[in-house]
Amino acid sequence: MIELVDSHCHLDEERFDADRDAVIARAKAAGVTRMITIGASGSMKANYDAVALSERDPAIYATVGVHPHDAKSMSENVADELAQLAQKPKVVGIGETGLDYYYDNSPRPRQQESFRLHIQLARKLGLPIVVHLRDAYADAATLLREERAQEIGGVIHCFSGTRDDARTFLDLGFDLSFSGIVTFKTAAELREVAAMVPSDRFMVETDAPFLAPIPHRGKRNEPSFVVETARMIAGVRRQSLEGVAENTAANAVRRFRLQGENRA
Repeated sequence: MIELVDSHCHLDEERFDADRDAVIARAKAAGVTRMITIGASGSMKANYDAVALSERDPAIYATVGVHPHDAKSMSENVADELAQLAQKPKVVGIGETGLDYYYDNSPRPRQQESFRLHIQLARKLGLPIVVHLRDAYADAATLLREERAQEIGGVIHCFSGTRDDARTFLDLGFDLSFSGIVTFKTAAELREVAAMVPSDRFMVETDAPFLAPIPHRGKRNEPSFVVETARMIAGVRRQSLEGVAENTAANAVRRFRLQGENRA
């Protein structure tokens, strides 16, 4: 049986309230042995909810942060609260943070300030950064360099950039995580990126409940569907599904240190 890691999902989202336990059970039945639920999903309550989920199930881990959409709410006090929450044993990363110039739900200067605070927090705690990017690759690369993010690294989640973008972030020490977008008919160039990325530098994710892969597109996404993303990537890389599962699971375990719950 394959073993996969869903490196980025939002299990605390209210769209899972009615059947969350069943969703988690389906994931495990499909071979998704670990899930990283992302706390940055609105208010600070989402961070606490994500951590609580991780504490009740050995297969679930959490990250904490403030999404770029909500960057206007980020402050030194919030960063201090995140730092305290990040001490919990099942918290394995900081984020998702980053820049979203498509929606611009927070002013761009506030997004950049929030991103810097997250990078500084991650460096202080020695945790990897989970980065959200949309229409902001150049600015993000500049900020990551200025804040010496390569000292801790992390993952560019839901990567959807070009081959040149991929090389930029790989050179900065970041892994790339591919979501259901890679299965979409319009994603030919993204599939080329998935084919060329080194085998030890990529992961798979659902971003559930968003971005369900084909053949589930239009439905609520859930961690069990990450198998379809892995299957598509296996095809373009001319690997077996088992090989891609092994690679991506090992990469997630390495990047987020999932094998041990205690950190030095």
